[in-house]
Amino acid sequence: MKNKSFFLTIILVLLIVVGTQSLFTLDETETAIITQFGQFVRAIKEPGLHIKIPWIQALHTMDSRVLSADGAPAEFLTRDRKRVLVDYVTRWRVSDYHDFYRRVRVEPVAQARLDEIVGSRLRQEVAGHDFIDLIREDREDLMSRVAEEVRVLAEPLGIEVIDTRIKRTDLPDEVQDSVFARMQAERQRIAMRYRAEGAERGNAIRADADRQATIILAEAYERSESLRGEGDARATEIYAQAYGQDEGFFQFWRRLTTYSHILGEQTTLVMRSDSDLFRFLESSEAQ
Repeated sequence: MKNKSFFLTIILVLLIVVGTQSLFTLDETETAIITQFGQFVRAIKEPGLHIKIPWIQALHTMDSRVLSADGAPAEFLTRDRKRVLVDYVTRWRVSDYHDFYRRVRVEPVAQARLDEIVGSRLRQEVAGHDFIDLIREDREDLMSRVAEEVRVLAEPLGIEVIDTRIKRTDLPDEVQDSVFARMQAERQRIAMRYRAEGAERGNAIRADADRQATIILAEAYERSESLRGEGDARATEIYAQAYGQDEGFFQFWRRLTTYSHILGEQTTLVMRSDSDLFRFLESSEAQ
């Protein structure tokens, strides 16, 4: 009985070991590559429980979803001899697991190969464009050409390139400082030109306003003198007519007018008793 239990235990252990070495599960995001003595046998994409030959066949799992190869920013030289830092990203997935395993085997190697291909093609395209084209409308056409070329070059590796995009295009730090300094100097030059033009225009406006004011004042003075002369002439004419009608009354009215101008409420006059002006102040009988 003891020997029988011992053998059953050994058989059970062997079954467990064989089961753990031959059975495996996959979820929806994984793909299994089965190799035998280092050679590709098959790829399993269906999720669930699967079996392989223990100890003879090896299991390699990898992500079956769309992956991103986000390379480090690289420095390129444009056609107008400007250094630029380009940060790009490539989206890809495995299309042929046999070619993929035979050429690159694992994802890190595939990422490195894609970075090398994309960087090379992007360097050629950037060298054929000016810096301003990379940040304006030509950027889309450039990346479409790069993506198509990379797609063709990556196909033999069992990789399907979905898209390649530039995330950011910047100048190196030392170049940015010089560019910003030139931009600031240019803006200051433009500002000084605008200020000079504004000052010149302002002086012209002020000079014209002063000229118009002088003309207006001169014309007003000429008009006022003309009106004053006309008024004096008319007054003289009226005085002459009044004097001719009643000379005594006219003299009396002129003296009253004189009194109203020289006499106030607290005015003191010192005159001789026989003064012609004083006789109208003595009494009404003085006339």
